Amino acid sequence: MHVLVVEDDLRMANALTAALRRFGNQVMHAPTCQDAGKASGYDLMLLDLCLPDGDGIAFCRLIRECSSVPIIMLSARGAEQDRILGLRAGADDYLVKPFSMVELEARMQAVMRRPRTLMNSTIRIADITLDLTSRTADRAGRTLSLTPKEFGLLARLAGNEGRVVGREQLLREIWQDTGKAAARTLDVHITNLRAKLGRPPVLETVRGVGYRITLPETI
Repeated sequence: MHVLVVEDDLRMANALTAALRRFGNQVMHAPTCQDAGKASGYDLMLLDLCLPDGDGIAFCRLIRECSSVPIIMLSARGAEQDRILGLRAGADDYLVKPFSMVELEARMQAVMRRPRTLMNSTIRIADITLDLTSRTADRAGRTLSLTPKEFGLLARLAGNEGRVVGREQLLREIWQDTGKAAARTLDVHITNLRAKLGRPPVLETVRGVGYRITLPETI
């Protein structure tokens, strides 16, 4: 299977990669949430809980907004509450470090055998279509050239059609940061996304609250 290893510790990532390949897997490595968000074409994600640019719990929730890919969370935190948080965030399994590769491989196979309730891989709102598997979008047949963050924003908003998604929620889930610099970056991304979506407008700002995607005739 194709495995994405999301792990910032290079020694750990290299050891995992080598062991996974010995079991016949193809492996990709992403050291950050940002790198993981750009990855595609994998069957299963191994997700470290602590990453340099964000929290694994929040990133897991973000992935679950647009994908049903199996996720096994890897962490040195073995307390019951930590495991519960990981599973509630959407992880399919939670494995405490240190662990044996034989156990990890067995858990991977078990997760892949489970019948999955697949999420709809396509979101359609009026003439806008998002393919959550390939992370591509188009409007009226015109391909939208979106950055990973722009696609994440559009998918998050489109998945809540007609409902307001708060600014802080978007900052936490997509940037893992609620500071002023991140807030300014969100403003820029919203402006760019609105321009790329074109007319008629569907991306509405609800002042002081957040944003929502609404059918053109209702804005």
